[in-house]
Amino acid sequence: MPSAHQGRQASTTGAGNTRARYRRILRFAGWNLAVTWWFELFLPRIGLAKVAERSRSRRMQRFAQRFHVLAVDLGGLMIKVGQFMSSRLDVLPPEITRELEGLQDEVPPVPFPQIRALAEAELGMPLERAFASIDEFPVAAASLGQAHRARLAPLDAEDTGLDAVVMKVQRPGIEAIVETDLSALRKVGGWLSRVRLVSDRVDARALVEEFAETSLQEIEYLHEAASSERFAATFADDARVSVPTVVWERTTRRVLTLEDVTAIKITDAAALRAAGIDPTHVAPVFAAVMFDQLFGNGFFHADPHPGNIFVTPLAGSGEPGEPGQLGEPAWKLTFIDFGMMGEVPTGTRSGLRKLLIAAASRDGKGLVDAIQDLGVLLPSAETAELERAMTQLFARFGGMGFAELREVDPREFRDFAVQFGDVVRSLPFQLPENFLLIIRAMSLTSGVCSALDPEFNLWDSIEPYAAQLIRDERGNVVQDLAKQAVEVAGIAIRLPKRLDSLVTRFDDGTVAVTSPALEKRVARLERTARRVVSAVLFGALLIAGAVVRADDVVFGTVLMVASIVPLLHALFAGGRVR
Repeated sequence: MPSAHQGRQASTTGAGNTRARYRRILRFAGWNLAVTWWFELFLPRIGLAKVAERSRSRRMQRFAQRFHVLAVDLGGLMIKVGQFMSSRLDVLPPEITRELEGLQDEVPPVPFPQIRALAEAELGMPLERAFASIDEFPVAAASLGQAHRARLAPLDAEDTGLDAVVMKVQRPGIEAIVETDLSALRKVGGWLSRVRLVSDRVDARALVEEFAETSLQEIEYLHEAASSERFAATFADDARVSVPTVVWERTTRRVLTLEDVTAIKITDAAALRAAGIDPTHVAPVFAAVMFDQLFGNGFFHADPHPGNIFVTPLAGSGEPGEPGQLGEPAWKLTFIDFGMMGEVPTGTRSGLRKLLIAAASRDGKGLVDAIQDLGVLLPSAETAELERAMTQLFARFGGMGFAELREVDPREFRDFAVQFGDVVRSLPFQLPENFLLIIRAMSLTSGVCSALDPEFNLWDSIEPYAAQLIRDERGNVVQDLAKQAVEVAGIAIRLPKRLDSLVTRFDDGTVAVTSPALEKRVARLERTARRVVSAVLFGALLIAGAVVRADDVVFGTVLMVASIVPLLHALFAGGRVR
């Protein structure tokens, strides 16, 4: 048993490590913010915007590569940050998202004695008493925790009906690491919120809090256990899906014990074929199950990567995915790891309904209005370009059915995606948390299905859900149209009186016309003129000082030093004005 001195020493060492970690994260962020300020703010101010533009793609790629190294080195939440960034296609340029999309949450395992100490402290008993046996070699090791196979003691096995289980344990000290990482990230978020280049496009503080909430849920194993049981209840009557049983007697905030359901990894095509399962039959079933979650009950697995989905063969001689001799499917999908779950709330469903109405009527402005209602665009957004892009989208693809869309040259889709992506990234565009998780789930679903069947077409699985959603919302569409008709009638009734009032004000000469956009341009011109004057004054003082200094060193030096004041004004005046 460690002495009090050893405990204090370990505590001091841990505190020192967290301080060093905190400083390293801030140094990395500070340096890259300084580089960004130099290229994106300073150089354009002195007329070198093209220099910054030419190097932008290369700089973004280098940043992503350096962050990749930092994340792998530090582990903890930094790997999660990289994975989180790779999914933020709405905020970050493709040079960053592409580099980070392959970042894997694989780290060296924690020595088993440390795992034993934490697990025994949490369970309040020796592991030999909690389990009949436990494998000291982990079945999986990640930045937040690691998992070991075990067998329940006879009495527990009799009570639960289980034998083989998996004990998932937090990495020792991970809570302090998470706290340190979140503290550093909040600091960086505060810095970013003061940079107009960033704050005009994204709410950095909200983005950090969004990530923090998801991360804290992932290390709260009681929350994961509850999510697992909720997911299991949702699919209780669905023979396509199974979920491991939670062993609550061996579960705490930092230890989670589950039924061992290890089977064939969903993307292991060779193992699937060896078990008599055709991978191309698995793809549509997996897609259908995911869309049932997203469009049906609204509670969905937000991290369905291949490591979290197994294909479990069952007794029966039917074709893969078809009932066997006993009336049961020949295989089922087994989901694990419910630390990251998402919900589609009522308000979001209402916003999606508005999106469908606008899309059905090919109304670009209506679609943008619906996006704003969903909170996707920040209040400072100028939406004219987005409305034009949406109108072009409807003009080219709006009249096509799913079958016709499949025949379109993929290069045309890519060209439009590039153009549309440029418009989106120019806006203060940020997806709400539920949208982030929806997109993540959709992206991973598409990737898994493509791995199972290169010819798989996601439209075939989306189409029935889209059609059903439109049928379900048809009554609401009628209500919306009726509401709009009432609003138009009200405007028509009030129009004559308002016109009469307007004519009277014209006669009296009391009409005032304002144009916010024009006022902004005038103010910008005034600031530019003042900066031009400052630049001229800077040049005059500098040249005068250089000339005078030949005869009068003191006075010439004073003039040259004084030229710094108008230079600073020319460079930075109006930088805080919005």
